[in-house]
Amino acid sequence: MLLKTFGWSLVITVIGFAVAVIYDGWTALGIVAILGILEISLSFDNAVINAGILKKMNAFWQKIFLTVGVLIAVFGMRLVFPVVVVAISAKINPIEAVKLAVNEKDHYQQLVTDAHPSIAAFGGMFLMMIFLDFIFEDRDVQWLRWIERPLAKLGKVDMLSVCIALIVLLVSSMTVAAHAHQHGGVHADKAQTVLISGIAGLITYLVVGGLSGFFENRLEEEEEREQEAEEEARKSGSSVAAVVLAGKAAFFMFLYLEVLDASFSFDGVIGAFAITNDIVLMALGLGIGAMYVRSLTVYLVRQGTLDDYVYLEHGAHYAIGALSGILLVTIQYEINEVITGLVGVVLIAWSFWSSVRRNRRIEAEGGGEGAGDKTEVPSGV
Repeated sequence: MLLKTFGWSLVITVIGFAVAVIYDGWTALGIVAILGILEISLSFDNAVINAGILKKMNAFWQKIFLTVGVLIAVFGMRLVFPVVVVAISAKINPIEAVKLAVNEKDHYQQLVTDAHPSIAAFGGMFLMMIFLDFIFEDRDVQWLRWIERPLAKLGKVDMLSVCIALIVLLVSSMTVAAHAHQHGGVHADKAQTVLISGIAGLITYLVVGGLSGFFENRLEEEEEREQEAEEEARKSGSSVAAVVLAGKAAFFMFLYLEVLDASFSFDGVIGAFAITNDIVLMALGLGIGAMYVRSLTVYLVRQGTLDDYVYLEHGAHYAIGALSGILLVTIQYEINEVITGLVGVVLIAWSFWSSVRRNRRIEAEGGGEGAGDKTEVPSGV
């Protein structure tokens, strides 16, 4: 099972290491390895969230996620994205941006650093909406009930998450954005940039998330109708057509996954510049890490881990909330990537341990439906 799921990740790792050695010797291999570990540590919560979405998709779309999705993640977000950001922020054409990335690495790094406020605002708002929509939803299984119960009641207010996100964005534009960190330790007023980028991130979430949710609901309705039709067909001996909406639903869920992955990759791409400003090594290292994150996502789905450890998804969403806040803070202040990674790891490890305790409690009490049932059981937190 492990070899089948992580086989391609291992193959890509070997190829990536070989390319690094050929490109710039053994030192390059070490840099690529460090970048891969950085990406995995920063994106573990991404794997958990993705697994919650991917488990609703069939085997075909899971393979698409591991093939086409990887190409988008590696070449799109880890290679093309930094170039596009530089091209837009510096108001130059993409070809010139590529030339800068290859021939003038220090200048290229300066431009990416100066574009960080817009990147952080876009990603911060997108991730914050994911977090807010999760904690304001009334769920059968609750982890930190003393927080989640009252928030679920507040969540009945329409558009509350959007209002809170806009308030946070407005405050950020008047505080951290007014003294945004730029290359060389200087600060600049980026209030307008942060506002526009943050609103763009919010709109992206609403459009992509809304479309994926709409088609998912349509799919569920069609599946219910299909089941009823199949029962009638069995009685009459006739056949019934298969659901054709699954493709649309899966496509928009796939699109949502890719935008989600893009938002998670922002901190990894920016953090990578603390290690190297070589775009080739950056793409190799972060690409290898992205491949393992995707393989881990599929592994969690196939093992049913989220069903067995029911608080993992909660921990991952709290990690998302923390990451969104950290991204906004980094508009003005520098925060070490180690801290960012540790916050996510600690929250997920805490939620995993709470899930283990819950499962043991169910077994001790003789719960007949197993650890993966959806009955709310106090987490002890």
